Amino acid sequence: MTEFVTSADGTRIAYDRAGYGPPVILVGGAMQYRAFDPTTVAMAAALAAHGFDVVNFDRRGRGESPAAPPITLAQTVDDLRAITDELRRDAIADDVALFGNSSGGAIALAAAAAAAGLPVSKLVLFEVPLDEELGGQGDEFLAGLRERIAAGDPAAVIEHYMADMPPEWLAGAKQSPAWPLMLELGPSLEPDAESLAWSQSAPRAELWRGVTAPTLALVGEETLPIMTAAAASIVASMPNAESRSMPAVNHAWEPSTMALAIAGFLVG
Repeated sequence: MTEFVTSADGTRIAYDRAGYGPPVILVGGAMQYRAFDPTTVAMAAALAAHGFDVVNFDRRGRGESPAAPPITLAQTVDDLRAITDELRRDAIADDVALFGNSSGGAIALAAAAAAAGLPVSKLVLFEVPLDEELGGQGDEFLAGLRERIAAGDPAAVIEHYMADMPPEWLAGAKQSPAWPLMLELGPSLEPDAESLAWSQSAPRAELWRGVTAPTLALVGEETLPIMTAAAASIVASMPNAESRSMPAVNHAWEPSTMALAIAGFLVG
């Protein structure tokens, strides 16, 4: 059954909650929300069965969390804070673990940084697509995305967001029944791009110095080179991070396998 929490600006954020135990919030990536992402829904159920209180939420501007643009990274962090506060009212722990998938991992890092002040116990990140440290790609990408969102061209927004992905991914998306739903997600992609730009805004050791929570950067056994380099950058720049490979191909994972990987790290 869908539950709701009210964020700082009055926006209502929808979420599902399952299980009992240490709390874990799932932070979806670019094209994810509950009704559009059965893989994460299944993973949430499997993770709950391992003994966790699992929250899978619709990020603002998606699914049952409607919001008008602009949609910002700061607002998304506020949404996470509102969910965290709700969990802390009746959880057995004072802090929460975050699982960030893809660009959701960059959002999770921003939420855990000292400036955000979210009480994060552990972080699990899967294939965060970070470009080179201190590069300018993130700012250029964010500016281009904002320009296309402001122009009101949904197809151009998605095409821009997927421009650096394998071209067959975009071609397949356009041919799938999901394409109309993807077009609706355009404005909600801004926090994804903003978090990736933020990861290049200063030396990462400085950005993430306050993120002392144990962190696991996961990469698939068959993945793009950027993902392996990004995981290495996370480990090199954070005081308590490690990286592991897991069975995953083309930036996608199997629900029970991911649930086991997350549970093993959170319990260990």
